[in-house]
Amino acid sequence: MMRQYELVERVRRYNPNADEDLLNRAYVFAMKAHGAQKRASGDPYFSHPLEVAAILTEFKLDDATIVAAMLHDTIEDTPVTREELDRVFGVEIGGLVDGLTKLNKLDFASKHAVQAENFRKLLLAIADDARVLLIKLADRLHNMRTLHYVPAPKRARIAQDTLEIYAPLAGRMGMQGLRSELEDLAFRYLMPEAHQLIIARLEELKSKNGALIARIAAELKDQFARRGIKCDVRGREKQPYSIWRKMERNSIAFEQLSDIYGFRILVEKIEDCYEAVGVAHTTWPSVMGRFKDYISTPKQNDYRSIHTTVVGPGLQRVELQIRTYDMHEIAEYGIAAHALYKDGRSALHTGESGAYRNLRQIIEALSSDDSEKFLEHTKLELFQDQVFCFTPKGRLIALPSGATAIDFAYAVHTDVGNSAVGCKINGRLSPLISVLRNGDEVLIAGSASRTPPAAWDSIVVTGRARAAIRRATREAAKAQFGGLGRQIVERAFERAGRKFSDAKLKTALPRLARHAIDDVFIGVGRGEIYSADVVRAIYPDFQEERRAGPAIAPNESGWFGLARANQLVFRAPGKDPALPLRGLDADTPVRFAPKGGAVPGERIVGIRTPGEGITIYPIHSSALIDFDDKPEQWLDVRWDLDQAKKSLFPTQILVTTLNEPGALGAVASTIGETGANIDTVVFNPTGPDFREIRFDLEVTDIQHLNAVIAQLRDKPVVSKVERISG
Repeated sequence: MMRQYELVERVRRYNPNADEDLLNRAYVFAMKAHGAQKRASGDPYFSHPLEVAAILTEFKLDDATIVAAMLHDTIEDTPVTREELDRVFGVEIGGLVDGLTKLNKLDFASKHAVQAENFRKLLLAIADDARVLLIKLADRLHNMRTLHYVPAPKRARIAQDTLEIYAPLAGRMGMQGLRSELEDLAFRYLMPEAHQLIIARLEELKSKNGALIARIAAELKDQFARRGIKCDVRGREKQPYSIWRKMERNSIAFEQLSDIYGFRILVEKIEDCYEAVGVAHTTWPSVMGRFKDYISTPKQNDYRSIHTTVVGPGLQRVELQIRTYDMHEIAEYGIAAHALYKDGRSALHTGESGAYRNLRQIIEALSSDDSEKFLEHTKLELFQDQVFCFTPKGRLIALPSGATAIDFAYAVHTDVGNSAVGCKINGRLSPLISVLRNGDEVLIAGSASRTPPAAWDSIVVTGRARAAIRRATREAAKAQFGGLGRQIVERAFERAGRKFSDAKLKTALPRLARHAIDDVFIGVGRGEIYSADVVRAIYPDFQEERRAGPAIAPNESGWFGLARANQLVFRAPGKDPALPLRGLDADTPVRFAPKGGAVPGERIVGIRTPGEGITIYPIHSSALIDFDDKPEQWLDVRWDLDQAKKSLFPTQILVTTLNEPGALGAVASTIGETGANIDTVVFNPTGPDFREIRFDLEVTDIQHLNAVIAQLRDKPVVSKVERISG
């Protein structure tokens, strides 16, 4: 274990004015607080906070951060209180430690809720002080370095959290060195065989190409020296997890990777970066499509560099990363390199990191969500690759990969997103659900009377947009259904002869899985909660038999509707059980889309057409594009199936077969073997060799349909299978 004087000496190397007395007091205080506690390895527990503090000295952080690192587990794992820390070390250090303390003593419904609330508390503390993030990442790094002492089941969970949350968070803050080590350690425990295989291949490649790599480095130095560019050429080896992720993402073999080895060219000034690119491109052929300028357009985590790939000596592809020394420091240390708190200087003197500023904005935008939604949205917002788009005035908007124009609108401003009715992408009218690409210029058209459709919730990919849509939807639902729901509830209590009050309902919210009284009224008004269930939540002894309403005529798709309480239920003639859909009015005609239909397990929306009723579409239906500029017609509709019962639902597939005897029999037999039912078969000859067959099928759900398609594709007589979706 590190000695007291060793830690002090580490700090004094970069900060001769360090408060030695403060550091010594913290060392002794933490050691006494943890006393005889042991880690899973058998080492004294105090060795862990001491190593966390040592890791942070590598970032040259201030005395308060180092002290908080030594004390970071005292409130959580010892009798020490926040008040005691404030008294002994001051409010600043006490606040840092408190921000890192979990909420173990609170009562949560599930383990996932505990994790979500802990993560929420951590990010809110980070938004107040970036040093909380630095200590937490150092804490996670040391835990990962000693993970082999932890029992296997817990080991896998910790490694998964590291890969999903902490490594991406380090990357988002620009701390690439820390991110790489966290990813590699998590990869080693989650996929040990894949990790070992890639390590072996890297060793094999190193022994084979070692001389060539040295030759390339020497030639690079020589070429830059001839042009008078002072630089430092450093080799870079791609990390095992990055290699595996690229192989998985692009479905390529190890041998097909061209950027396992690369070189970083470090220069003094920005002008030298572009001059170095000129030298590289005039000396060796460049690889088309492999040039990226992150200096003129930095990444959101403040990363700046020029990336290019050339065909160098020995016809070897060589990736070059060209940057200044200052850029390199930010690339490796990220937010810590901005010296927000180093050497006693404050953010007022050095300026706030753009990555940290963006993180605070995201946290503020999501902070009104409950804990589990907060965790979900933050993962979506922080941990995805990005695309960069522009407003017509040239403002840069960074979004996760796969973001739509709706996400763009909410990134500009919440009011812009809520009022959006259309958009132009690169000057052309486009649907709001269009997925954006790098460099797109987006213009959002809005309407003051607009309310965002609830269906957007399943389309957007950013947590900010999703949170704003849900808030707006809640407000609209409250205005539309809240009053109606309250009337229904109050009448239900009158019929039951029971007393109703808001105070009684508030105590029953957990049993109704709602967070607020208004949510209950909205649910009742929308038909999502049965009024008798509200009575029963307050008075568990209450009993009421539900009765089905009168049958109504079948709609255009041949399904019969039953009005039951606040639900509209569709039933195929002669089939049971029924198919309930939430979010519809009982007196409105409803039909499924004429092509393809919709099956349970896939997201659906309703389109209200004046005079015709409501048509149900799967969310991926191409027909929805025709309604993109008519948001007032969109309705949020959801499946509500009885899992204990299985029913069949209509859909259509198009099968292209070889035009040979027995093809139809083989296809029909396969469909029958999967348990699907054939309703109609339509033939369409496409030539002497092939024919198309349209099957109107009945399946139980989307998994069943996918299984049918997968089985058909394996048949030798089948050329192609696709689902018909209007």
